[in-house]
Amino acid sequence: MSGFRSHMEAALAEARDAAARGEVPVGAVIVAPDGRIVAAAGNRTRELNDPTAHAEVLALRAACAAAGSERLPGHDLYVTLEPCPMCAAAISFARIGRLYYGAEDPKSGGVAYGARVYAHPQCHHVPEVYDGIGAEPAARLLQAFFAGRRG
Repeated sequence: MSGFRSHMEAALAEARDAAARGEVPVGAVIVAPDGRIVAAAGNRTRELNDPTAHAEVLALRAACAAAGSERLPGHDLYVTLEPCPMCAAAISFARIGRLYYGAEDPKSGGVAYGARVYAHPQCHHVPEVYDGIGAEPAARLLQAFFAGRRG
């Protein structure tokens, strides 16, 4: 991956904004093949009263609307937390080329844990997956958020 430039910091900024809104701090950005960020979002499930308003889904909706297509081949998605099964499936449906995620999610993940969506023969498109990018700051943000809710 010569010339690789991570966009995880932009996803982390979206996650911090989500936390400031009282949402679970997950952020996502979608990067076009030319390296431009074409969509960015943080979780908005509580704000929108919508259980599907995860950062990844909101970013996919915005990027697809901007592209005028339901598919985003060659695009990269950066997300601060391992996608859940719903988001992993949406990423596949959108034909995202590469998925980069930060913190792992043993409880609710759908890529390396749990449903492992991309391992199923019914999965029609499997993106390249790179985990652990920005994992430490993403995990710290989530831990701080949930510690504040418990205490």
